[in-house]
Amino acid sequence: QVQLVESGGGLVQAGDSLRLSCAASGRAFSTYTMGWFRHAPGKEREFVAAINWGGGTTNYADSVKGRFTISRDNGKNTVYLRMNSLKPEDTAVYYCAANNWGLTTANGREYDHWGQGTQVTVSS
Repeated sequence: QVQLVESGGGLVQAGDSLRLSCAASGRAFSTYTMGWFRHAPGKEREFVAAINWGGGTTNYADSVKGRFTISRDNGKNTVYLRMNSLKPEDTAVYYCAANNWGLTTANGREYDHWGQGTQVTVSS
């Protein structure tokens, strides 16, 4: 079992950067694939990025490739999402999620554990 707590969201202007963090409890963190998803009002939940247990494999949504970077520090039980060149359309609640299947899947249904989310608002 793993519990996830996101932080780092806020209100920024277009073009700014933010780094989200997701702190995980539990000794098995290093065995989980971690993902970031986002949910904007009126839209379906959207996959953002995922990283495998060792950090050697990542997966990104086309909409964030080249702007966002996912990373993890297993010693700190934390996964990060560095977001550069933010756009108003990046505005959403961002959630981190964990799955124990080993796949950097974009399918949210394959993630077993979810955090409570952190709000990111990008003004134009």
